[in-house]
Amino acid sequence: MADFHIYIGYRTVSSWSLRGWLPLRKTGVAFEETLMRYRVPEGKAALNAVSPTGKVPLLVHRRDGAEVKVWDSLAIGEYLAELFPAARLWPADPVARAYARSVSAEMHSGFRALREHLSMALLERMPKTVDDPAALADIARVAALWREARERFGRKAGGPYLFGHFTVADAMYAPVVTRFRTYATHIDPMCHMYMETILTDPDFRAWEAAAEAEPPIDPEVP
Repeated sequence: MADFHIYIGYRTVSSWSLRGWLPLRKTGVAFEETLMRYRVPEGKAALNAVSPTGKVPLLVHRRDGAEVKVWDSLAIGEYLAELFPAARLWPADPVARAYARSVSAEMHSGFRALREHLSMALLERMPKTVDDPAALADIARVAALWREARERFGRKAGGPYLFGHFTVADAMYAPVVTRFRTYATHIDPMCHMYMETILTDPDFRAWEAAAEAEPPIDPEVP
């Protein structure tokens, strides 16, 4: 039995599950995962029984004879970064690390209009014209963050991710990459190159392959 167990939601729509799962995968540690079908009553009850918040993702680490539960995507990334420093889940440079943490926190707490108008639909392709001013402002802000990270840190580090190598920041923005793909959102060439980095990442592709094999998503519980 693996020491790590992550509980996730429907892979096609659970952006927060993807944000928690990717850093765990990047550590290389063995782990078990359970898909919680929280839209049906029995699945919701099962999730409530294991998760302090009744939400996904939830990371459970069997450690020193006890269970450590981490139930927030950003907290999962922080916890794993401390346990697995060799995975380099944050940049080593303190300035880059501060920026990476800032953009991750901004994603964690903001971009409400983007979430509303460009909901995650991993396997769908539904080009649309976004005309909501707040959503357009969110799209522009994301693109600006990506460009600045790449120009200030990623290029200098010599890798294709925001800060060169994969970090928690990339995990936080991976679902946004899928949204921009789903809705054919217009962004600049540099951002498109970054999108391709995420979309061709082997661990992201493993998530997507699992999503393709996943049973159809359940209707919402009233």
